[in-house]
Amino acid sequence: MNTSEFDSRRFLKVVTEQPGVYRMIDRTGCIIYVGKAKNLKKRLSSYFRTNVDSTKTRALVSNIADIQITVTLTETEALILEHNLIKQHRPKYNILLRDDKSYPYIFLSSHQHPRLSSHRGARKQKGEYFGPYPSGYAVRESLHAMQKIFPIRQCEDSFYANRSRPCLLYQLKRCSGPCVPGLITDEQYMEQVNLARLFLQGKDQQVITLLVDKMEKASLELRFEDAAKLRDQILNMRKIQEQQSVSGNILDDLDIIGTAVRNGIASVHVLFIRQGKVLGSRNYFPSLPIDSDISELLYAFVQQFYLSDISGKSLPKEILLDNELEDEDGLSEMLSQIAGIKVRITSKTRSERARYCQLATTNAEAALNSKLSHKTTVEQRFRQLQDVLNITTPIQRMECFDISHTQGEATVASCVVFDREGPKNSEYRLYNIEGITPGDDYAAMKQVIYRRFNKQQDADKIPDILFIDGGLGQLRQAESVLSELPSLSNQKQPRLIGIAKGESRKPGLETLIFGQTHEEINLPADMPALHLIQHIRDESHRFAITGHRQRRNKKRTESLLEGIPGVGSKRRQMLLKYLGGMQEIIKATPEELTKVPGISPALARVIYDTLH
Repeated sequence: MNTSEFDSRRFLKVVTEQPGVYRMIDRTGCIIYVGKAKNLKKRLSSYFRTNVDSTKTRALVSNIADIQITVTLTETEALILEHNLIKQHRPKYNILLRDDKSYPYIFLSSHQHPRLSSHRGARKQKGEYFGPYPSGYAVRESLHAMQKIFPIRQCEDSFYANRSRPCLLYQLKRCSGPCVPGLITDEQYMEQVNLARLFLQGKDQQVITLLVDKMEKASLELRFEDAAKLRDQILNMRKIQEQQSVSGNILDDLDIIGTAVRNGIASVHVLFIRQGKVLGSRNYFPSLPIDSDISELLYAFVQQFYLSDISGKSLPKEILLDNELEDEDGLSEMLSQIAGIKVRITSKTRSERARYCQLATTNAEAALNSKLSHKTTVEQRFRQLQDVLNITTPIQRMECFDISHTQGEATVASCVVFDREGPKNSEYRLYNIEGITPGDDYAAMKQVIYRRFNKQQDADKIPDILFIDGGLGQLRQAESVLSELPSLSNQKQPRLIGIAKGESRKPGLETLIFGQTHEEINLPADMPALHLIQHIRDESHRFAITGHRQRRNKKRTESLLEGIPGVGSKRRQMLLKYLGGMQEIIKATPEELTKVPGISPALARVIYDTLH
């Protein structure tokens, strides 16, 4: 790599005019920008013109020490390579979409008695997938609504395979009970499955017509109870149809994208419509370099959003944009080649399509306002906390520790992290506390502080402020540990503050105890700095309680099986997996227990006798 000033004239003389991808590299060897071009020579020449209007482009060019190119056969190949390189290197001058979550689908299995369920990830199981849905909540809502219309099983296969009598869902008329012979024939069950399939394909009116015909036939044959069931099914169908249907004549699969940019923050809102039904919407906040325009934002978003997981996020036939792109037809053609279907991208909309574009834009602006308001509020709280604590340098990182247990059982300690953006969930940690006297909160605090900081070498991971949820006793334990740790001797020391609960444990009456001096202060209940302290304290409390309950419940669930001879950890897991939980294991007969892999008739009898 050339570490001197980049010689653009010499470089442009030899660069090819073929399509490909270019990587711009700074003096430290970092990739700072990745781009693609139909003609590499023309595209790269545009960066080194005498008069460049864009501030971002001028800043980018001033940092270039080298440019590497990769030639591709087609522009589509360049698009895919560009996306992969952006995802891998996350260059500072590219617009970056942080969207690592896979999208959920509704899955209809191919069993003898098919199951409806939520699915996320690679689509390897045999069956049909419907979606994608914008969130797990949207899938759960749809499955819950479908239970009221189509009595198809949604239970796990292990639960279904070990039933000898129908479950509660059968009594609630949410399942037809295919697990128990005699309750419904295979033909009747598959008839409901086919209706559900049509419903998920968006053919609601066809389903209603079929149900109406069946209801009239049942009525003529004097099967009034069957006719009443079909009537209820039709009414539920119409109710769901009213809630999900799009007004107008939109019957295709399309995504509608709205944008908003202000104060260097971008908001993108995507509205998902499939077969005339609104499946939901989702907001994104891409990382936006300075001086990026809306057209550039939209192009980068569409490219990264739809290429991030082609197999897990099916492309719609149409993508509507609230702003125009320079090369909508070119991007449409490339996405069509990749997806294997004709994909149309357009910003020229009329009538109901234009109204939905406006709706997406309005939602993007509302999300942006909320984001900016939150950011301003958090920044104000941090600044005020710095003033209260007489800290001259900005607070970049805070941590808070809390202990949770039930009368000494399953003790867990939590560590939550806040930065200038608020909670940093990815760095939250839970610690299982062992080897102490049950209920000894002081020993638990001492152990967790030691484990957290004993081998900490990264100065950026040491907090500016370390909050301890507790009084002077817990604070002293933290002080004693930190003063003895050699790993912190040559690094910055976190400022210790204990948060003691006030009288009646009422919020706003907390007492702050400073480390070393043990000076106590009480902040006014309406002070934003106190609200920030309460927020991090409440987060550590919530996280500790959640972790403690999970550990306690797991311990109590497994304890009944742990004392049974011949039942080790693998067999315990197999019993819980195949029978669906401890209650089902207790209810199971010896014959049902033998159906679990690894459980012999003799061991099944031992398990049954022990549990009963």
